[in-house]
Amino acid sequence: MKLEHVLLRLLAARPYSGYDLRKWLSAEGQFVSSRIHHSQVYRALARMQDSGWVAFRVDPREHRPDAKVYRLTDTGRAALLEWIRSPYEPTSRFADPDFTNRFLATVSLDRRAAIRLVNTELDYRGQQIRRNRHRNRTIVFDDPVPGLDPVRHQAGADLVHRWGADSVDRWVAWLEDVRRWLEDDDPAPEAFENPGDPEDPNTPEEQA
Repeated sequence: MKLEHVLLRLLAARPYSGYDLRKWLSAEGQFVSSRIHHSQVYRALARMQDSGWVAFRVDPREHRPDAKVYRLTDTGRAALLEWIRSPYEPTSRFADPDFTNRFLATVSLDRRAAIRLVNTELDYRGQQIRRNRHRNRTIVFDDPVPGLDPVRHQAGADLVHRWGADSVDRWVAWLEDVRRWLEDDDPAPEAFENPGDPEDPNTPEEQA
């Protein structure tokens, strides 16, 4: 996933200035595309403009420098659709930013593509769980460094595995809920009664 894909998704909803895009990336956007320097945003916008994906108008500002406000062109929309319909390859990390960005674009632009995306992720996670869930996790110690407690070391590894297994199971349950919602013709929010655990501060986007 490239920064351009994130910007295409945002600009599909409304025009943004470069400053507004930077603000978004430093707040909500940190969960879907982290560690982006503000200079990268302007370089990406310049590349997108050269490719004909975006156009801008100058917005005069009182007592401040004028702002370029970017909007998506028809060519940009075609590039966005080409990306979200391209093959998605899951990674070992669930709730990957590539999945999150694709989902947020497909869910409103191409419902069939969104269903394919979710099915691909579900199939991969199912295989991952079957392959790894019950493997032997006993750690073999051979002359460990002084001060290392083998019992606590093993217990810590088991705790991390338990957290990971529980988290993946919750992710799979969320994906199954999302698939049912996508397959329903009713797009209203109440058609998807429980998109996540309201008591869990780590929503799928925030886990990315």
